[in-house]
Amino acid sequence: MSKFEGVIVSDQLLQSQFTQVELRTLKSKFVSFKNQNGKVTFGDLSSLMMKLKAFVDMYSEDEIRGVLNESGNDFANDVDFEEFLKAYLNLRSEATTKQGGKKHSSSFLKDTVTTLLHTISQSEKACYVAHINSYLGDDPFLSQYLPLNPATNDLFDLSKDGILLCKLINVAVPGTIDERAINTKRNLTLWERNENHTLCLNSAKAIGCTVVNIGTQDLVEGRPHLVLGLISQIIKIQLLADLSLKKTPQLVELVDDSQDIEELLNLSPEKVLLKWMNFHLQRGGYEKTVKNFSSDLKNGEAYAYLLNVLAPEHCNPSTLDTKDANDRANLVLEHAEKVGCKRYLNSRDITEGTSNLNLAFVAQLFHHRSGLSTDTKKMSYAEMMTEDVQTCREERCFRMWINSLGISTRVNNLFEDVRNGWILLEVLDKIFPGSVNWKQATRPPIRMPFRKVENCNQVIKVSKQLKFSLVNVAGNDIVQGNKKLILALLWQLMRFTMLQLLKILRSHSQGKEISDTDILKWANKKVNSIGRTSHIQSFKDKSISSGLFFLELLSAVEPRVVNWNLVTKGESDDEKKLNATYIISVARKLGCSIYLLPEDIMEVNQKMILTLAASIMYWSLQQQTEDADSFPSPVSTVTDVTPEASPAPSVCGDDETYSSLTGDFSNLSVDDTTSDTTVSSQLEFDGGVVEDELF
Repeated sequence: MSKFEGVIVSDQLLQSQFTQVELRTLKSKFVSFKNQNGKVTFGDLSSLMMKLKAFVDMYSEDEIRGVLNESGNDFANDVDFEEFLKAYLNLRSEATTKQGGKKHSSSFLKDTVTTLLHTISQSEKACYVAHINSYLGDDPFLSQYLPLNPATNDLFDLSKDGILLCKLINVAVPGTIDERAINTKRNLTLWERNENHTLCLNSAKAIGCTVVNIGTQDLVEGRPHLVLGLISQIIKIQLLADLSLKKTPQLVELVDDSQDIEELLNLSPEKVLLKWMNFHLQRGGYEKTVKNFSSDLKNGEAYAYLLNVLAPEHCNPSTLDTKDANDRANLVLEHAEKVGCKRYLNSRDITEGTSNLNLAFVAQLFHHRSGLSTDTKKMSYAEMMTEDVQTCREERCFRMWINSLGISTRVNNLFEDVRNGWILLEVLDKIFPGSVNWKQATRPPIRMPFRKVENCNQVIKVSKQLKFSLVNVAGNDIVQGNKKLILALLWQLMRFTMLQLLKILRSHSQGKEISDTDILKWANKKVNSIGRTSHIQSFKDKSISSGLFFLELLSAVEPRVVNWNLVTKGESDDEKKLNATYIISVARKLGCSIYLLPEDIMEVNQKMILTLAASIMYWSLQQQTEDADSFPSPVSTVTDVTPEASPAPSVCGDDETYSSLTGDFSNLSVDDTTSDTTVSSQLEFDGGVVEDELF
């Protein structure tokens, strides 16, 4: 495996203010800014800080120089990396004050961040510990360490080897990780821990977690706010997994007609949960509408009405008569326990409006007592609206890829969410910074249809500037939700990402442009180099379905990553699935961020197969060069394809951009021509043609 190394700062208090991802990115910036003498002076800092995204919209260079000047340092003096970090923290503190003391919080964990300390919610920690004790208490390996004590640091200590986090991902989305790939023993080496955390982070991204500020070193160190942030996202995915018509057709009862069903299909899980709650509250006579999981639930009245509807047999009239909110909250929790909802939160969490825990509590109520009946006609209609298998897989792949880029808007339903054009503009700007004219874009919610068309027209315009092939395509095609067009456009967006990475890889191929055919030749040559005779003619070679070729390829790039005692012959469907599942987990454990499914290998989906091979190739090539220079470029510093690296944080604009382009090699769109002699392929759809030309 590659050298496992983080950025070490001698001042431990100073190091604690940054994640390893941030330190690597800032170190890269600092090193790249050195002058001909290999130094950075205090006078250079203002220019350097202006290159960081955290400050570019906040300060002018003169303002930064003014803040730095207050320190009294001579601008001619040399600055080392630690002094640079201190100056960065000082500016970040000033920026926080300038914004009115705004606090940043993660998507699910209530994580208060200051320039000096990351604080965590003890209530949420206790909730997550209770959840882990409940769902993993019987695990053959973890049972020796459970139950965890929420009053101690047991959770963070146990998370340091990565086993707990990997197991928790499988609880949230069963089958995501082949547990045969997890290193499980009492005393793991640093390498083995790193492998587990690499597997964990790549798998977390594959199920929809956002991990742009988390690196493997942060998890090895057990940094509380980052560990809880990841755990909270995993648990949220588990709790909201069934809140869709595909998983729970009974949800169709929440709407009245077919048009409403379509709208329900497009709601995020959180909004579906609120809709379900208000549906029952209206039935119970509650006159208000609950719009959030915080302030609207503080007095406990909504919970009292909801439980009286869902479990009238346990109804306690005194719950509504009680005037004290804390007493009412306690009665609500007692009522919930009678219907099987374990007490993960306390009365204070309700009265303080802790949104994360309230959401978890309502989700629990839904799972135990949904209170939905079965309307056969409505359910039949809902089931008819489901997508075909291939479209569902592609939608999932693109959705996970977009969410992994770290853009501000989260995609819940790809085909619906991109119709206003905003998300596509965000993706374009992430991949090709500066390509979008934001002054001509309209941020959601967008009520005027022509504004959506304007956004989508700009998407088409920028795409054509990037040499995407869009024949007879207009923005209105996206607004209308043309699925073939949307998939084809995203395909080319991913393909553009691949081209950017290939330009970087070109330096490893004596200036020769790397094509998909080169990747095929490399894979065959690599396998043959270890004495194996396997050979594939193309990325749609049927022999790939057994999984043996890719297991040999993985073994060729890292001999100890594959345990051949676990490999089957790949003859029956069951054996093929075992191998395919193992391949995906081993590749993620190696450091590849990939979104394909076992079925893609079994059915030889050539696009996904090529991206898998390309991801492995990129990882292998990067290992050959990483020892030459600790920080060769922003790309190799922040890319998340190597085991020790992670997606770029939000502190640096350029590095962040490179990460979005190169971090997920597997998130790439590829052509179908590796096994064909055709020059290009065309994807037809209503209103136009999207061409995929060879590169």
